[in-house]
Amino acid sequence: MENEENQASDINEKAEAAELQDMASVEDNWSQLTTEKRLEQFNSLSRTDAEELFLNLSPADQYELIQDLPHLEMRSWIRLLAPDDAADLIQEVDSEKKEDMLSLLDPQTKREVSALLAYAEDNAGGLMNSRFIRLRPNMNVDEAISYIRIQAKTQVETVYYSYVLDVDQRLVGVVSFRELFASAANKKVSEIMHDDVVQISVEMDQENIAQVFAKHELMAIPVIDNDGKMVGIVTFDDIAQVVQEEATEDIHKLGAVETLDAPYMQISILEMLKKRGSWLVILFVGEMFTASAMGYFEDELAQAIVLSMFIPLIISSGGNSGSQASTLIIRAMALGEVRPRDIYRVFGREVLTGLSLGACLGVVGFLRVFFWPWREQQFGPHYGLIAMTVAFSVVGVVLWGTITGSMLPFLLRRLKLDPASASAPMVATIVDVIGIVVYFTCASLILKGTMLP
Repeated sequence: MENEENQASDINEKAEAAELQDMASVEDNWSQLTTEKRLEQFNSLSRTDAEELFLNLSPADQYELIQDLPHLEMRSWIRLLAPDDAADLIQEVDSEKKEDMLSLLDPQTKREVSALLAYAEDNAGGLMNSRFIRLRPNMNVDEAISYIRIQAKTQVETVYYSYVLDVDQRLVGVVSFRELFASAANKKVSEIMHDDVVQISVEMDQENIAQVFAKHELMAIPVIDNDGKMVGIVTFDDIAQVVQEEATEDIHKLGAVETLDAPYMQISILEMLKKRGSWLVILFVGEMFTASAMGYFEDELAQAIVLSMFIPLIISSGGNSGSQASTLIIRAMALGEVRPRDIYRVFGREVLTGLSLGACLGVVGFLRVFFWPWREQQFGPHYGLIAMTVAFSVVGVVLWGTITGSMLPFLLRRLKLDPASASAPMVATIVDVIGIVVYFTCASLILKGTMLP
């Protein structure tokens, strides 16, 4: 009898392990599955596993799963979500269907979600959860713990922090669960709370919120409305997905690609062409000015054909230095390390950096030409002047590239545009055109009277 029970227990454990493995496999491969395959895999899971998977999906993926379900079934899924998550899901719905989705929520959640939808989705008001632990400053610790126990039965976002509010719902302090348990039962909440609370405005942008989290290393931050009342909290997991989306958007822009609205494997070829083609056309047109610049120096190029050998070297040096500078400044802006008022300091640093880097590369270029074993056969009797032309051109082009790459993000921010739009390909295109002008100008000055008239 005991053996049979042990065997049955082993079978149940193996079955549970297999189910967990199946769900983990579905979740890991989710972004690579087609819509039809997703529905098939989702429906094959047990209700418990399906709920866990559903809660871990993005709002767009959640809506994809439930959009064609009957109302009663759709209601059971949307009511699993906390108010802020339900608001994110409803944001994915067409405007004419939003009211239908709201009607599936219970009255209290509907009021909370409607309030959240009034805020921009990329601001604190749109990210926050309005359910959090509230305490009064005149409660003792015993009363506070009992009150927390009651509130925890509702769908509160976190119990790590309890927020102390006055009668006007203004935030006066915060106390952790651990501090409550460690304090004497008759001690007042006001005696153990911290009144220097980090807080954010409902209108704070999600990128700035991410910086606050990074600076203070908190699990949750209270959100204050324009009247000074606490209206919700933004938790670390709320902002973690936002940070990933912002980073993805910036990386796409740095590569001169419009932001993808879905995982790479789910984007159709036609959509991919639209996302990538527009920028390529713009950059291609920009590169045409390079041809125009070379056409302007056609006589110099015809009389000293050897100059054409170094064109790729010169313009790539400028493009690379510009790309480096733009990437560093854009990232520093995103992290809050560089602000618009720092433009003059950045300019000074980048001029010094550009000159130093240009000098290093210029020396390498000079040595490459001047000490090349077959220098006279390859570059002619004036190889020394050619070496000087390459060296000075590299200094000028690298300096120009560095200045362009570092200043363009400031210009875009001044124009209320995303600095990430100062992508490496855009900077390289701008620098290429000027690089040609710098190169042939140096050649005209240095080679005049020898290789050039």
